[in-house]
Amino acid sequence: MAEVSMGSSSSSTDLSPEEERVFIRDIAIAAEANSKEGDTFYLITQRWWQGWIEYVNQDQPCNTNEGSSLSEHCDSAGSSTLKKPSRIDNSDLIYDSSLEDTSNTSEIIETLQEGRDYVLLPQEVWNQLRSWYGGGPTLARRVISSGLSQTELAVEVYPLRLQLLLMPKSDHSAIRISKKETIRELHRRACEIFDLDLEHVRIWDYYGHQKHLLMYDLDKTLDDANLQMDQDILVEVVDINGTLSSALIRSAQENGLVDEDSTSILIEPSKSSLAAAGGFSSSRNTFRGGSLEVSQSFDSTYSSTGVTTRGSTAGLTGLLNLGNTCFMNSAIQCLVHTPEFASYFQEDYHQEINWQNPLGMVGELATAFGDLLRKLWAPGRTPIAPRPFKAKLARFAPQFSGYNQHDSQELLAFLLDGLHEDLNRVKHKPYINSRDADGRPDEEVADEFWANHIARNDSIIVDVCQGQYKSTLVCPICNKVSVTFDPFMYLSLPLQFNTTRAITVTVFSCDKTALPSTITVNVSKQGRCRDLIQALTSACSLKQTEELKLAEIRNNFIHRLFEDPLTPLSSIKDDDHLAAYKLSKSSENTTLLRLVLRRRDQKAGERESTVQLKPCGTPLLSSASRGDALAKGKIHCIVQNMLSPFRREESVGERGSSDSSIPERRSARFNNCEEEDKVGGLKKAKKSNSSELGASKLSLQLIDENNKTVNLPDDEAEAIKLPSASVTIYLDWAPELSGMYDITCLESLPEVLKYGPATKKGRSEPLSLYACLEAFLREEPLVPDEMWFCPQCNERRQASKKLDLWRLPEVLVIHLKRFSYSRSMKHKLETFVNFPIHDLDLTKYVANKNLSQPQLYELYALTNHYGGMGSGHYTAHIKLLDDNRWYNFDDSHISHINEDDVKSGAADVLFYRRKSDAGGKMK
Repeated sequence: MAEVSMGSSSSSTDLSPEEERVFIRDIAIAAEANSKEGDTFYLITQRWWQGWIEYVNQDQPCNTNEGSSLSEHCDSAGSSTLKKPSRIDNSDLIYDSSLEDTSNTSEIIETLQEGRDYVLLPQEVWNQLRSWYGGGPTLARRVISSGLSQTELAVEVYPLRLQLLLMPKSDHSAIRISKKETIRELHRRACEIFDLDLEHVRIWDYYGHQKHLLMYDLDKTLDDANLQMDQDILVEVVDINGTLSSALIRSAQENGLVDEDSTSILIEPSKSSLAAAGGFSSSRNTFRGGSLEVSQSFDSTYSSTGVTTRGSTAGLTGLLNLGNTCFMNSAIQCLVHTPEFASYFQEDYHQEINWQNPLGMVGELATAFGDLLRKLWAPGRTPIAPRPFKAKLARFAPQFSGYNQHDSQELLAFLLDGLHEDLNRVKHKPYINSRDADGRPDEEVADEFWANHIARNDSIIVDVCQGQYKSTLVCPICNKVSVTFDPFMYLSLPLQFNTTRAITVTVFSCDKTALPSTITVNVSKQGRCRDLIQALTSACSLKQTEELKLAEIRNNFIHRLFEDPLTPLSSIKDDDHLAAYKLSKSSENTTLLRLVLRRRDQKAGERESTVQLKPCGTPLLSSASRGDALAKGKIHCIVQNMLSPFRREESVGERGSSDSSIPERRSARFNNCEEEDKVGGLKKAKKSNSSELGASKLSLQLIDENNKTVNLPDDEAEAIKLPSASVTIYLDWAPELSGMYDITCLESLPEVLKYGPATKKGRSEPLSLYACLEAFLREEPLVPDEMWFCPQCNERRQASKKLDLWRLPEVLVIHLKRFSYSRSMKHKLETFVNFPIHDLDLTKYVANKNLSQPQLYELYALTNHYGGMGSGHYTAHIKLLDDNRWYNFDDSHISHINEDDVKSGAADVLFYRRKSDAGGKMK
């Protein structure tokens, strides 16, 4: 990442808190916009960073926003009169705080979470803060590519830690290395650590303390080699005759043990001696996917490692974290502890495997899950490594390959769907054409849809987890109603469910008397620009002869006019500045005149001849007929009319008054310009007082939409034709004008949405699970990209859609949508949801009123997500029905927890089980 010039700001002693804030904010914005793979970010303790944020924002209003970016943090709230922070002290982020590290080798504490313990700063920001405040230690981390497409960027806060074991000397050492480094670099560093000759060393994937894979493809990355945190690497020293050579690889290929494109050789431990001799035995090895799979299971290698759990209750076996696999472990534990699944997979379920289903995984996913479930319910407390299951998962769902962070709910959705297809009892799915309701009773239509669904989908997953929606669509044009009944596997409930959005706009009047006014209206989040203009039209009492021109103001110019009424409101961001101009209704021959004010920007020591004119304030808008010729004097009068609302009252003798709250009781006497007469001449203007500045004194420059200057004639009465549909008029603001006009209200416009203390407080209040469900079921218009084809109109319509619950499953899975998108960033919502543990009552939300029993559910499991997007951690809370106690499953660590501790703001996916008809207990 390129360094930026710090200019004269190398010391913060001469800077005010506000100057520091703006300086760092501008650097952060530039850095965040240009981040790329290979850039360096730096950890800084959250404690120091928060203190600095409060120091530089002590005079700013509260603007803290959940999930905000680094640059937005620089505009968050502070308090009054805080002391300047002391030196940066990152000692609470590392194990050995006595070291003043200068080589970036400090070992970072393993349990840190971004946003709670530390903040990641771009290199430019870190360099500037450290030049101001000093301190350390420096904790640099690299930006790497991640995700399935390798297009997502992430900061590798915790590089791989590998355990190097030297043979035959039995020496060992631990190293930190990026997973994006190559095997060649690992080989080089291993030789450097043990002072070995590169030609006499080969390295092995020593998983389970057995020679699992010979790492000879030196250009392969450690990520592609599936190396995991704390994995053992065998550094083997061989003599000249025993070094790995191309002849050895050719021998393996000739014997059919690897193909021509294979990048790895896997060898059974019992055959490792054959490798050293330069040969292979293939009697017990099987070949799949271009490499050898060892037939021996390595799960037994963990018999003496891991964390064990006390007690005799079955089902308290943990899962080892293979490297960022907590998302998988938490979801698996919830499914494994679903009583219906535990019973099913511990019996002989193989007879139900659908080996021929083209939508399934030829039974391999179901088999792998069943094997894992049986191990987790088997006697013993030794944590299990789910490596075989993860290998099957990665084979059928490449998005979960490797060891990157993933969403637990996305895995859960794939797993439920994959298990269903592998266990689908329907071998040949019939084609069924579902009919619309056409006024038939809902009960009849719902049963028909469900029967059609079961005819194609019949499995333990459907029996346990699938329910049914009632979906109602209404055409906004012909009122055609379409009712369908669709299956669902889980409910995904929103945590931000406002369907409307508040937008603040500054409205400028064209009646020459009224000052601009700020109006806030509520519009649909999925609405269009026409909806906003309609709401503003009602709010500002627009006349029938007038129209509104909506514009975004940026850098003292009209950045864009919203001329397309179908422009989605989602294109307007909360930090934009909007203006609406009342104009007379336009025609095709109307020219828009944009008035931009300019001031002289003279810095100390500058010569008069080099002074530049810079735009200032908010531009104004007016219109004129393009077909008619306009006299130069008329253009001056149009400009004066646009400025007339800002004329100072005659009774105010102080020309320097800066009061922006000028009363709206202005009269036409401030309109000095008269209309043109029939021959195009200009009548004489009436003088309102002796200090009047004549229209001819205005310094104007006209620029057309092609950025060409429009020459004004010398004669006031000489007419010109405006050449284009848009003309910019630059008005140079002279000192005389400042004495006549007060334009302080034009200096800044309010943002579309300004977050304040009340807004923040509202977002932090607890949220009821029932409120989330009601928001999910609320009627609302379809988004424009998903418009419905109305069979009666024969056109796509933005219909309104209403969901109702119709049939509920035995096990109800509820996903809380904590992740949302804002601009190009993905954010996590930390909203606390108050969900019932006992007696979740959904009776009133079920549209089928023929049900005889209340729809009551009991919580028995949930997943939790702690921390931020890039460095979060998943756990599971599970209630074992055998002993009626709650436990926390944190990978391999299992501990008892009180029921009061089950609820938290980290809850992510909730698992409810239907209660029995009598007794109030679960089935």
